[in-house]
Amino acid sequence: MPETARQIADDLRARIEDGEFGPGARLPGEPALVRDYGVAKMTASGALKLLVAEGVALSRAGSGTYVREFKPILRDATKRLSRDQWAAGKSIWSADVGERPMTVADVEVYEEDAPRWVARILSLDEGARVVVRSRRFLVDGEPVQMATSYLPADLVRGTRIAEPDSGPGGTYKRLAELGAEPVRFGEDLRARMPSSDESARLAILPGTPVIEICRTAYTSDGTAVELNRMLLDAGAYALRYTFGS
Repeated sequence: MPETARQIADDLRARIEDGEFGPGARLPGEPALVRDYGVAKMTASGALKLLVAEGVALSRAGSGTYVREFKPILRDATKRLSRDQWAAGKSIWSADVGERPMTVADVEVYEEDAPRWVARILSLDEGARVVVRSRRFLVDGEPVQMATSYLPADLVRGTRIAEPDSGPGGTYKRLAELGAEPVRFGEDLRARMPSSDESARLAILPGTPVIEICRTAYTSDGTAVELNRMLLDAGAYALRYTFGS
């Protein structure tokens, strides 16, 4: 019989996946877990907190812990970055969420000196300027991702890319119109713990893991034209990558 918080959390997760506890269902409380698993109250509390931290459950003060009703987003990198997506004037986000309501919030667009790490990736000279596009994404009313894009200012200054609304097809379609169409992408992923500010902006508990993705877009001649740093609530996503023909 499970004796640690991790084992109890894994057992509860399996029961959720088997359908014993459906979306929105109340999970056994601490007294029930203490009785059923023969553990201390602290261990039972730790198991429930693990499920909350992992995005499987939600804690409601004075009520209990409930199975999260939010359906994870399937982020298909190959599909969302397909030229057929943005060239048709569609947001690459529509490949992820379909008909689910999605909101872009806290949009900020400004110009600054390129941070050293950005200048290195975009092969910019020292002191070069970049246009920065910062925003937060909500799906079904829940914050799921933050993103900050960096683009060479000499390339995009004065275009819709430098405006809050970049227009149908977004940044990539505008780049194509400028003769800098992205045809190749590279993404570097890592899992980490968020800062307190990141936790607050994603509305997750401190200590809940996030996925950081840095994507670079390249033209046909290998020129890097955009660097996008994204931060995803790990509990809100499943990631898919397709390789080969």
